[in-house]
Parts: sequence; C-alpha cells; structure tokens
Amino acid sequence: MRILEWILVLVTVVVAILMLVRPRRGMRMVMISALVLFTALHGVIEQFRVQMLPTYLLVLVLLVMIVVRQKNHRSWIKATVASIMVLVLSAGSVALTWLLPAFTMPEPTGPYAIGTFQQQLVDESREETKSPEPGDKRELMINVWYPVDHEAAKGLPLEHYPAELGEAISLVFGIPPQVFSYLDTIPTHVVTGTKVSAAESNYPVLLFSPGVRSARFQSMTAIEELVSHGYIVVGIDHPYTSAQVTFPDGNVVAYEAGPEFGTSEELYQYNVQGVGIRAADASFVLDTLTLWNSHDPNGLLEGKLNLDRVGIFGHSYGGATTAETLAQDDRFNAGLSLEGGFWGEVSKVSLKQPFMYIMSGETAKSLEPDATEKDNVFYSEFEPDLNHVMTHSLNDTYYLTVDGFFHQSFTDISLISPEMFARGMTPEHNVDITRSYTLAFFDRYLKGEKQTLLEGRSDRFPEAAYDTKYTNIDNDQGKQR
Repeated sequence: MRILEWILVLVTVVVAILMLVRPRRGMRMVMISALVLFTALHGVIEQFRVQMLPTYLLVLVLLVMIVVRQKNHRSWIKATVASIMVLVLSAGSVALTWLLPAFTMPEPTGPYAIGTFQQQLVDESREETKSPEPGDKRELMINVWYPVDHEAAKGLPLEHYPAELGEAISLVFGIPPQVFSYLDTIPTHVVTGTKVSAAESNYPVLLFSPGVRSARFQSMTAIEELVSHGYIVVGIDHPYTSAQVTFPDGNVVAYEAGPEFGTSEELYQYNVQGVGIRAADASFVLDTLTLWNSHDPNGLLEGKLNLDRVGIFGHSYGGATTAETLAQDDRFNAGLSLEGGFWGEVSKVSLKQPFMYIMSGETAKSLEPDATEKDNVFYSEFEPDLNHVMTHSLNDTYYLTVDGFFHQSFTDISLISPEMFARGMTPEHNVDITRSYTLAFFDRYLKGEKQTLLEGRSDRFPEAAYDTKYTNIDNDQGKQR
C-alpha cells in the first residue's frame, strides 16, 4: 500500500473507535475534517483506485454517522456491528492493495534514458478484412521508444502505463477492467518531447508484437531495458487481434474473437491467416521506418535507424508473428519468440536468421509423452511445427525453458500482482529473466557482442535451461550454415 492509503485506513479506524465513545461537537468536526482531508489528499496525490473501495465506503458511512448522529446511547449490539464493519472494510482494502499493489518498475540497466512517441499508420496497399466498412485500409497504432540522453530527459514528466493495458489484462484473465484502472497512475521511465541521443550515429531497430488480446505496452520492462542499451524499439498494436486499439480520432477497434471450428485443422488454417496479416503488418512497419530514415515527418528518426541491424520479438501470437515474419521478410536479421506458435510458411521453409525460442516450464510439461493435462496454449500441431523450425534452420537456434514460468510470465503481470503471478520468485526476478535473455540475444546478433548468457546455464537464472536437441549454435560464424 502507498503511504496515504495506509494513513487513510488508519484514520478511518481511529474515527470509528472515537464514534463508540460519543465524541463532543468539536471532536466530531475534527473527525470530519480528517476523513475529508486525507481522502482528498489520497485522491489528488496518489489517485483513487478500485482496491481502496472498501475504505471509501467506510469513509462515507462514517461521515453519515457523524452528521446524522442518534441521541440515544448505542447498544452493545450496535457497537459490535460497527466494529466488525470497520475491521472488515479496512481489512478488505489492505487485502486488495496487497493483492494488486501500486508497484514500482525495475530500473533499466543501460546508459540511456528513454523517449517515445506514438503514431497511426495506414497501409494503403491492403484492405482491412474485418472492418464493417468495405474498402477500409489496414490501420495500425505504434509506439516508438528510442534512446535519449539523461540530461535531456531530466525534469521531463514521466509517462504512465496507459489505460489500454488494463483492458488487455481484463480480456486475458476475465477480470473486470476497473480492477486495473489504477495502472495509469504507475510511472514508467519514459518521457516525451526530446530528441534521439547523439551518442551513436544510429541504432539497431527492434519490432515488438504483443499477444492476442494484449497491447503493445504489455512488456514495458523488456522494452525499457532494450532501449536503455541503445535500441530503437517499435511496439505494434494489431487491430482485431490485439486488445482495444484506440486511434487519435477517438475511433476504437476492440478485440474480435474468432469463430468456433469443428476441427483443429480449420482452427489451424484460421491462425495461419491471422498470423499472416500480422507478419504483413510487421513488414509494413519496416517499410515505414525505411521511409522515415530518409525523411521523418516527426523530425526525430531521420538517419538514426540502422536498417542493416533489424530484429523482431513477440509474445504468444506475437511470437508466432515473429517466426512468420522471419520466414517471409529477409530484411529482419534475428527473431525471438516468447512462447509463440508456428503458423504459416515458417513451418515449411528453413529460417535463415538466428532464432531464439523461450518456453515456460508449465507449457513444456504439455509436450511430455506421458502428459495427461495440456496447457491451454498447447495445440496438437505445435510439436511437429516446432521440430521442423528448430531442426531445419540454416542459422543459430536457441530453445530455452524457464521453470516456474507460465504463459503470461513473459509480460509484466508478475509486477501487477506478485501474489497471483510471480509463482515462487520475486516479480523483479521474473521480469529480469525475460529482459536479460532478450537483450543478450539481440546484443549477440545485432551488435556482434559475445554473450555468456547464451552459452549455457547461468547461476543468475537457475530456472532457465537450454534444450540440447533444439539449441544449435556456431558462435564463431553466426551466419547461414
């Protein structure tokens, strides 16, 4: 709990106790003032959130009881009921804020601060297949995060987690979005309104594709880490498969669930089509970045993009997007999939680029021959597709399993609720696993830097282990073989 939340809970408890001894008029005014003052301070400084709703209700009840005070002395029954109500409501706020705390993001470890801007893109060459309006073109929302100098960022207000993230979590876990409305009070390490650092002439480029029903902001800890180490990262929201995509004109495109299919083959082909659209999105974004590198309408990225060093990574459906993009577009030099599938050309051709796949321990159990329960992200065609991709690759491959992880562990969800989602490790350690291996992989293949984290097990991350069948590297060459 934040400091003013603790104070407000304590004030309500103290006021409730004083109510039992029938305070005089002067004391009642002090009690009213304390309740109103600390509620207002909490709302203005820390902002109201759903987790504190029991305490807000208690404040309201206490104010009513103070103002509409009965003349007769309270019976012991009324006093007992009042005491129980105070304890229950106060405990409710404490429990909810413990379960969904107002967390602090881990500090990025690189030398750069982080800037951002968002942009709507329209691909005039493609029609939007799911739009109710015939002839609509494919539209995307992206965020570009880029390295800036700490001096330039000093004093600028920090960006907060956007409201879209709460909508995404709601869709994934089936929890009302109001529960996560407080996320837009959590500061990131990102600023707006400053230029790209001139410390380097240009920077390697990474595209990020989120999971289905998710948002481009789902893995901010990994994005911040990468940018702080000198990458320009572009997060893509894919309308109709991402969560809620909000455009600058106020138009909102919500996630659209797919139809029910009678066979797994029909569902498989539907996903081939869906991931194909996303892969085309990634290629279109790279087309746009190529134009911006020559003439950026925002006046920020011109000449700053090293388009000879381009990578892509993504989670779940975004991981599938990553693999398929590598198969379809040779301009991408490396890719990392955080537990994604393999739908499309990638399951038929041989990847030419270095590729890393990271799987959660929970999902990995579904692949064991004697597994009686299958994780809900498992599908029957997955194992043969995985085997084809990893054994037919013409370049370095890594297959890493992380014990203690489940499918959503690759996002920032462990920070949002450590008690529900960190699962035997601190939330900071949880996000550090994903961001550290992601950084090591791209540092190796986009910057050519030796990475011990890619060479075997690490004492720093004992949960992570490389599979010897699918991990095949030639660090002296790192090219087609």
